[in-house]
Amino acid sequence: MNTIFISMVMEAIPFVLVGVLISGLIQTFVTERWISRIVPSNRYLSSAFGCGIGVLFPSCECGIVPITRRLILKGMPLHAGIAFMLTGPIINPIVLFATYIAFGDDWRMVAIRGGMAIAVAFCVSIAISYLYPKAPFRQTYAPVAAAVEPGLADPAPAPARPTVAARINETIVHAIDEFFSVGKYLVVGAFVAAALQTYVPTSTLLQLGSNPVTASLVMIALAFVISLCSEADAFIAASFRSTFNAGALSAFLVFGPMIDIKNTLMLLGTYRGRFVAILIGLVAAFTLLGSLVVGRLFG
Repeated sequence: MNTIFISMVMEAIPFVLVGVLISGLIQTFVTERWISRIVPSNRYLSSAFGCGIGVLFPSCECGIVPITRRLILKGMPLHAGIAFMLTGPIINPIVLFATYIAFGDDWRMVAIRGGMAIAVAFCVSIAISYLYPKAPFRQTYAPVAAAVEPGLADPAPAPARPTVAARINETIVHAIDEFFSVGKYLVVGAFVAAALQTYVPTSTLLQLGSNPVTASLVMIALAFVISLCSEADAFIAASFRSTFNAGALSAFLVFGPMIDIKNTLMLLGTYRGRFVAILIGLVAAFTLLGSLVVGRLFG
């Protein structure tokens, strides 16, 4: 268990570092006005936009949570941020190339994984847009009011524009704070996942995969329990090719990067528990449905 735990933490930390650095850059250099200008106002277009920008962020599920939180705080709609959070760990070029290599240079599985991830994220995003107009953060983030001197009606003059060095320093300070805020959930999640891998036999789950529905449910549960980073999970999925069909394998490849033990605890540290439970339920339901469609089309 110690070996699995340490390997999970060591595998995830580089991506968490990338995530918090990007979060710091967003906090410092990206303005609310810029976010509102590039994100479409229509819920369907903004959901599609959120699904698409994941290709630009080579981050696994360990580092995507702080990036998403920062984008939402900067003005991105919650549903668009959720769409980005769900697709980002799957459709970025690093993960897709790893999937291509893992499945023996098979572009079909790459297309299935990427297409199903976008479809699931889009459907979940639209559902979230109707259920939660505002982000249900655990902590209330109030806007900073302008300073007003006693006896004056007008606010004090705006401070001078910060220098590049000051902005870089602000980015680093923010990234450090974010790292320790997110890191504790990563450590606890990795410990729980390592314990489950050690004490829950994989054979127990595999015995349940006798039909398409239970096979997909087993692979969803397996993806959640073993909590692999998305850069490595395709190699594990490929080892099950002789046991499960393409539908069940796609469930493993899509659900795991979207929801696992590590990022569930990170989500619980950011959002309210009811929202996280609904989000996980939606992702599981649409992943199961998508895997059944894939299984019917591709066997």
